[in-house]
Amino acid sequence: MDTEEELLTKLFLLRRTNIEALMKSRFQMSSMGELTFFLGLQVKQKEDGIFISQDKYVAEILKKFDFINVKTASTPIETQKPLVKDEEASDVDVHLYRSMIGSLMYLTASRPDIMFAVCACSRFQVTPKTSHLSVVKRIFRYLKGKPKLGLWYPRVSSFDLEAYSDSDYARANLDRKSTTGGCQFLGRRLISWQCKKQTIVATSTTEAEYVAAANCCGQVLWIQNQMLDYGFNFMNTKIYIDNESTICIVKNPVYHSKTKHIAIRHHFIRDAYEKKLIQVLKIHTDDNVADLLTKAFDVSRFQFLVVTIGMINP
Repeated sequence: MDTEEELLTKLFLLRRTNIEALMKSRFQMSSMGELTFFLGLQVKQKEDGIFISQDKYVAEILKKFDFINVKTASTPIETQKPLVKDEEASDVDVHLYRSMIGSLMYLTASRPDIMFAVCACSRFQVTPKTSHLSVVKRIFRYLKGKPKLGLWYPRVSSFDLEAYSDSDYARANLDRKSTTGGCQFLGRRLISWQCKKQTIVATSTTEAEYVAAANCCGQVLWIQNQMLDYGFNFMNTKIYIDNESTICIVKNPVYHSKTKHIAIRHHFIRDAYEKKLIQVLKIHTDDNVADLLTKAFDVSRFQFLVVTIGMINP
């Protein structure tokens, strides 16, 4: 007798066969078999899940920029060497620098582990210096050591939408703006992530975290609307935040009068909370996976976040 999982598999295959037959009868099209490659992403479909990577592209850019025979790096960016203008350093080839950044930006479609480092380096594309190019080269050396790392989407997992929001206060040395980090999951499957320098100069950690939470909320609301088209209603989505004051501002009207210095456009998160489209929950900083998208880390913390966010080495 078939197990429940085997029955579900057979039903899925039968349904897929019927869909293929229907599409062939209605349209001039044919089945090309199982999806293995899509818009530069390699897709490996297994019995227990789907693995998405870009290791062929990694091999191409390592060869293109001559990083085949180099020492590997354990992390994409160092913790003790923040990026600065470094006006006294020598200039480097602008076209080379921008080409390397562009290649890495394309790779972030499946590699959230390099997202923060690439975004940080991309801020110096106007007048790149030798120190900036050195950081970019470190990202390539990291890729040399982890070329096949990718996103794992397990077949067996819950299907609840949840999100994590975080901010690194005033870390940008150029203008003291904060960095917003956010990621959204369906169960244990990472479906969206963001890393962006904020457009304002936050006057407190709370303000920086609040702006990040509003950004994360906007992404959650967009995902909710998209999933409604497929018949899924994700009302009251959980957003995990590691700042208690930010949660108080969202939940408690008493604190609203103290937030006049925060731009009005960020306050829509309050309406979303009152309409029960989202709920905000406290999470310990150590467990906030969005931290990966806001700053540099040592090896142990970095590896922990990479695994927790859902990346594996097949």
